[in-house]
Amino acid sequence: MSMYLFLHRKDLRARQLRAFAALKKRAMPGLHALILDPALLDERLTAPGGGTFLAAAARLVREYEAGGQTLQLLYGPPQEVVGALLEAHPISGIVAHRDDTPYARRRDEAIAEVAQRHDVPWVLLDDASLAELDDFQRSTGRDEPYKVFTPFYRKWQAYLHAHYAPAAEVGVEALDTVGAPDAAVARRYAPPRAVADALADAAREATGPEEDLAQFISSGRLHRYAGHRDDFANEQATSRLSRHLNTGALAVKTVYEAVQNERGAEAWVRQLAWRDFYLYQARYHEDFFHYERRYDLSRLSDRHYEAWERGTTGIPIVDAAMKQIAETGEMPNRLRMVSAMFLTKNLLCPFTLGEQYFRRQLADYDNAQNRGGWLWSASLGYDASPYFRVMNPQTQSARYDPSGTYIRRWLPELRDLSDRDIHRPRPDAIVDLKDSRQWAIEVYKDILR
Repeated sequence: MSMYLFLHRKDLRARQLRAFAALKKRAMPGLHALILDPALLDERLTAPGGGTFLAAAARLVREYEAGGQTLQLLYGPPQEVVGALLEAHPISGIVAHRDDTPYARRRDEAIAEVAQRHDVPWVLLDDASLAELDDFQRSTGRDEPYKVFTPFYRKWQAYLHAHYAPAAEVGVEALDTVGAPDAAVARRYAPPRAVADALADAAREATGPEEDLAQFISSGRLHRYAGHRDDFANEQATSRLSRHLNTGALAVKTVYEAVQNERGAEAWVRQLAWRDFYLYQARYHEDFFHYERRYDLSRLSDRHYEAWERGTTGIPIVDAAMKQIAETGEMPNRLRMVSAMFLTKNLLCPFTLGEQYFRRQLADYDNAQNRGGWLWSASLGYDASPYFRVMNPQTQSARYDPSGTYIRRWLPELRDLSDRDIHRPRPDAIVDLKDSRQWAIEVYKDILR
């Protein structure tokens, strides 16, 4: 009996997937699999943010079961697992959603080679972005892709107004998934005990993406978003949906459609445009993931990196933010910019070290979004912050959290300081904010000339 193979990756939900709508039309049974990739998973098992993917995977298994269907959880190098499945089953085609990160491209090229050796079609569909990126780029009539956000955003808005395709309503219950794979394959690629235990622990997470979306809207946080998104001391000021979007546990179109006609939605939808902008850069600009190679960064060093990572720089708001991400995998977006710019500018450290640390730690990590944010802070890449813009951590702290609530929460040793003094650099601060800012401007001016 011929069947198709569908591979889940960054689309960990059981409905509103573009592939499901296409597969339903084929009216044939399918083997649905989530391959737990050691290259991506192993280093995150012990990180604070590692549970995000595992929780989404555990929910996905439950959603398949609730729909009367079966999802295969397999562990190993994806191309190797796919090869074993092709050897063991009469698979006539492989379908997955596209990912444009360097690792994902190498992985998918390897899968494509395996599929070609077995004379099996390998089909990739777009599903991660709100706009259909290839169609969007054709609609611009431009020879070159956009490099600046504002004109991209204007065209993006016009494109969605004219060409938006609603989320597909097909759920896994409308498909026909087959049972367990070949017994030998299942044994060979069974998740190891550590992964199985981590999945079991992650399955206990209380709330799912739909509940978080509904609460974001009903609680009034969406309505207040524009005016309060930078209130980093308030843990409920933002949507907290990025982790669900980045694992694909929540379809970006579901979110977009849910906030339409809601008061305050425009400012928040603009953040979805930034998300699409970085996905667009990942696809259309090959140097997006290698931008550091375009410049001589030899004047930068890792001298102060460890103090930044440990949260011992003596700059209270930076240290508080680094304590939070180390313990929880969380950091408010305003503080991501502040801490990243402090590392790259005041401490003159290569942005790639901070980018790698956030990759290991963030609960809502996404390669394209993380890189875009770090390039912006380091004044590199497309539409990045100007080299002469250096956020002052003390000023940012006092402006957005005058009472120092956030610092008191994460640096309790400073809780008895006055509202004025708590924002100030400590006597043992590793750099002077004014002097290091001026030096950073000179260094980056030279780098970018």
